Amino acid sequence: MTWHLAQLNIGRLRAPTGDPATADFMNNLDPINALAEATPGFVWRLQTDEGNATAIRAFDGDPLMILNLSVWESVEALADYVYRSDHTPFLRRRGEWFERLNEVYLVLWWIPAGTVPTIEEALARLEHLKTSGPGPGGVTFRRPFPPPRGP
Repeated sequence: MTWHLAQLNIGRLRAPTGDPATADFMNNLDPINALAEATPGFVWRLQTDEGNATAIRAFDGDPLMILNLSVWESVEALADYVYRSDHTPFLRRRGEWFERLNEVYLVLWWIPAGTVPTIEEALARLEHLKTSGPGPGGVTFRRPFPPPRGP
């Protein structure tokens, strides 16, 4: 069986998406998402008809919480995009647009190739990582696990 890497990261915006304080973030989403899609190893990303996921409300009562959910062929492919592409300067600016979360905000996990993770599954993986630490249920870039063997 072939496996792909799913990733979820969450963040709490400092201001709503229509606020001037987040304008530079919102104005850069299309080019950053296009860069992801053009990166070798990219498979899929969650998006609405607007082309991003900022309108998805997965956190009850908090419209400033947003998420990013995507699928990649490997940890290395995702890491190349996140840390070694034109995405990196954008990532370094996250403090301008996002509050610092005092909790786990990123989880990676293996899924069978050809499947797409749900938001509910992704949030459950994040919660599992928060409560149980890195393991087959969810990992981080610092503590990756190889894909499962067999089905």
